[in-house]
Amino acid sequence: MPYITKQSDKNFQLYYEDFGSGQPIILIHGWPLSGKSWEMQIPVLLNLGYRVISYDRRGFGKSSPSTDGYDYNGLTADLHELISQLELQNVILFGFSMGGGEVVRYLTNYGSENVDKVALISSIIPLVKQKEDNPDGVPQENLNEIMQNLKTDRITFLESFHKDFYNYGLLSQSVSQKQLDYDWTIAAFANPIATIKCAESWANTDFRPELPNINVKTLIVHGDADKIVPIETAGKQAAEGIANNDFVIIDGGPHGLNVTHADDLNSVLSRFLTEQ
Repeated sequence: MPYITKQSDKNFQLYYEDFGSGQPIILIHGWPLSGKSWEMQIPVLLNLGYRVISYDRRGFGKSSPSTDGYDYNGLTADLHELISQLELQNVILFGFSMGGGEVVRYLTNYGSENVDKVALISSIIPLVKQKEDNPDGVPQENLNEIMQNLKTDRITFLESFHKDFYNYGLLSQSVSQKQLDYDWTIAAFANPIATIKCAESWANTDFRPELPNINVKTLIVHGDADKIVPIETAGKQAAEGIANNDFVIIDGGPHGLNVTHADDLNSVLSRFLTEQ
């Protein structure tokens, strides 16, 4: 199996999958899933002639957990290690949900010389938490409840979380029960420490000061029915703060629009990649 390792850290193993040839696209998954969440996008990107690389964030999927390194500087250092060891050039970065944070922090910490373009999909960028100057964000009490549930009954919480992920209900069964079971299995087997510490990172990191660092062509895709990361605090603010962007709103799209609206998303991604 392909793993990135570090001589300085014998316990570090970052799992990745690498398909195709051509210009590399790196897919950064959301919380609390793994690289498997890109299943409906990878074939489309390969058919467009790209080299497609997905990886599991530390502590998720097949990547090794650690006790620390889950702040965005640490997670982005893992991404940089992947790019460096695979000797990737002129990369395209796609970040879903939490993964949008690694995209922005990468441009902040490592610059854009080796980045061609980026996409932020259902992204947390720029700020999840509600504040006086971010009134449309998620209230602190809601975030506190998530953290408490993760610490006391993580397995049960993840079941309800994924229903909200897809806006799934008795009258709107937007995905199959098997899809919910599949996601729950991936999330449940993630490392508990990684799950909690990554949630703290996406809930508390304010990327608004970093938006000017996004100086490459950017695609922003967000669903207007996202219950996890509301479009008002994420997609719309990102579009206002990023200079060179194409903002696409998916009508009726929940957070997990990469599954429920896969055809729509894939069409948007294809257009973004092929237009001059």
